[in-house]
Amino acid sequence: MPWPSTRRAESRDRILLSAERLFTAFGFERISIDQVMQDAGMTRGAFYAHFRSKQELYSEAILSAARRMGVQHPADVEALIRRYLSPEHLGREKGSCPLAFLVSDIGQRDQPIRDSYTQVFSALVAKVSGAPDAEFNEAALRTVVLMVGGVAVARALNDPVLAEEVLAACRAGALSETASVPVRNGVPGRVPKDSDRGG
Repeated sequence: MPWPSTRRAESRDRILLSAERLFTAFGFERISIDQVMQDAGMTRGAFYAHFRSKQELYSEAILSAARRMGVQHPADVEALIRRYLSPEHLGREKGSCPLAFLVSDIGQRDQPIRDSYTQVFSALVAKVSGAPDAEFNEAALRTVVLMVGGVAVARALNDPVLAEEVLAACRAGALSETASVPVRNGVPGRVPKDSDRGG
């Protein structure tokens, strides 16, 4: 008898939650399907009812983690920057951002996985710039690079004091950059191009 759709969705979500946590903590190579399924409290056989491969799981876990973070993100860009570049985010085992926690791992992966990462990065830039059409301005791009890079570097350091200094410096830089993002309809928007100005 087929599983009810709600139970199937719940099982898939359990697998994704475990995959998000394990992959962001240890990367793709160090985590196996068996470890993900054990963490989820399920058998390996159940894995293939939801995903075709470990690569597909990894790609879906990146998108899933980003969606969960997106729900938690403050609407205010300044508040988002402060939360993102915080020691709490750095030390979080659950709910950490795949952009920063997987940045050194993604370049070694296949195209679909990198596509997922690019999609998540673009969504964060769009949120900062207030430009859902993806016509990002340079200030928004610099802000997101400071956010992601700051967390990635701080996470790699074994000196907690230096790590907090990195976060603080990137936080100050990112907040300064947002002052360069023009406001459109109450939110930051893209900088008009010369062609938009008619010359």
